[in-house]
Amino acid sequence: MRAVVVHAKGDLRVEERPTPTPADDQALIRVAFGGVCGSDLHYWTHGAAGESLLVDPMVLGHEVVGTVEQAAADGSGPAVGALVAVHPATPKPVEGVRYPEDSPNLAPGTTYLGSAARRPHTEGAFAELVALPTRMLRVLPEGLSLRDAALAEPAAVAWHAVSKAGDVAGKRALVIGTGPIGALVIAVLKRAGAAEIVAVDMHDVPLGIARKVGATATVKATEADEIAAVQADVVVESSGSPRGLMSAIRGATRGGRVVMVGLQPSGEQPALMSLAITRELELVGSFRFNDEIDEVLTAFADGSLDVEGVVTHEFGIDDTQAAFQTALDSSTSGKVLLRL
Repeated sequence: MRAVVVHAKGDLRVEERPTPTPADDQALIRVAFGGVCGSDLHYWTHGAAGESLLVDPMVLGHEVVGTVEQAAADGSGPAVGALVAVHPATPKPVEGVRYPEDSPNLAPGTTYLGSAARRPHTEGAFAELVALPTRMLRVLPEGLSLRDAALAEPAAVAWHAVSKAGDVAGKRALVIGTGPIGALVIAVLKRAGAAEIVAVDMHDVPLGIARKVGATATVKATEADEIAAVQADVVVESSGSPRGLMSAIRGATRGGRVVMVGLQPSGEQPALMSLAITRELELVGSFRFNDEIDEVLTAFADGSLDVEGVVTHEFGIDDTQAAFQTALDSSTSGKVLLRL
């Protein structure tokens, strides 16, 4: 079978890999679609994603949906032919490191598909066939297609971020950065009843996507005074840049909440802390998700979460290089899908 493998910085290949042999608690999944994520791009362009350094060749990909080709031998999980989305995390505690029991996304030893955080690396799922534990599989609601479910994983990230904002019904929201995660945050905010949603980005294409999914107004990221004038009750920072975080703090109203879902560069970063203090802002981190993927799939199926327009490009596995190049240019693309 073919798989998308990153060997080192700048070295991305589609290569033959042996068809996996599932363990008793694993099902064999024929992958239909995979979404190219920022972490996939970072491994390709930098040989690292945040603190996770690529040391060995690794199959990329964690945003995948597919069909059960072979059911688990132990009888757990879905039957052959079931359409499934994948929850890519395996939460693991570490002795002596504390975290809330109801937040498995914060378990310090957690592994994630397509991650070089540990060695051996955790292989990803950009492959024609993957063997996955049945606990990772979520059967799609009846009537929901694999193509329409392809955004389930990043939408769950957005859903988790909005949940960190609290009750947004009737409130004014500001979203900094309207790449795929930011656009999905806007869609979730709209579903949750936000009265106004102001979207900020550098480029026209992502701002256009933001309007499609629910933004009531858009502002260019260079318009600092206009952003500061928003005075949003809730701000979601999804650009992952220090300047974006500065804009988020400036755009929040006094007593507001800033949810930080965009991963900032590692190390010390500048921030407008004096302004956050004098406005009594709440700065809240948001990392991955827990079981929100289940709610996302239900919302996709019943039509209450409208993400039409977030996916802008699809490529076959033979055009993986073009897919990654396209995803790298945020000025011309939203979410890019691979057909595997």
